[in-house]
Amino acid sequence: MNNKKLDLDLTERQILVGAWTNLNSPMVCEIIGSLGFDWLLIDAEHGPNSVTSVLSQLQAIAPYATVPVVRIPNHDSSLIKRYLDIGATNLLVPFVDCRTQAINIIKATRYPPLGLRGVGAGLARASRWGINKNYLNEANNEITLIAQIESKEGLNNLEEIAALEEIDALFFGPADIAASFDRLGAPNDPDVKEAVLNGIKKASVLGKPTGIFSSDKQFIENCELSGCRLIGATSDVNLLISGGKSILESYKRSKN
Repeated sequence: MNNKKLDLDLTERQILVGAWTNLNSPMVCEIIGSLGFDWLLIDAEHGPNSVTSVLSQLQAIAPYATVPVVRIPNHDSSLIKRYLDIGATNLLVPFVDCRTQAINIIKATRYPPLGLRGVGAGLARASRWGINKNYLNEANNEITLIAQIESKEGLNNLEEIAALEEIDALFFGPADIAASFDRLGAPNDPDVKEAVLNGIKKASVLGKPTGIFSSDKQFIENCELSGCRLIGATSDVNLLISGGKSILESYKRSKN
């Protein structure tokens, strides 16, 4: 078992291409992991996942080079502790709107004196059940913490969130940003896209890596040109639907 850390020490034009999983399937994680994506996000916010099911998916992807990232459901420090204890070292935290929230999340992921994380990993997967005797000394530095910017407030406070050294990257959520702009269901709205691109540019100036997930290839390209380095290119749901539709349509055409 290897607690793989997402390497964000990137060159100027280097990108990390990832996939999103929502279906709570260890086998799907294993299949996608075998394809060679740089990272794989396991969604415990919108996907039907629990701490136990995320554990199974982390175990499934462990033999592969693909780095797992877990999107946790909220800012609950007791829940963050449980995800860390099962070996989720790369966390995407939704709806980080201000510096205070970001600081509280940082504290939840760090052992004292830097934070408030409870000490129980000696009985957990993260420390290989206590076999790794250095875990407590190493853990604070092994965590990659990604703050998701998903609202007008988050965009307005982006600089003060990005200024926190322990926040390793920012990830933009166009769908929820659209909702905060009174454009519910319209993540491709020009104002929403412009706000995201401006956020990426601001973060890049501050030296903070950024990420995006979108099915709009032109928008993804514009995000890359603006400095975005974590690209969510597809999802398990998209792969099933697009692949299934393509095969079905090809058979239907051949019968006509």
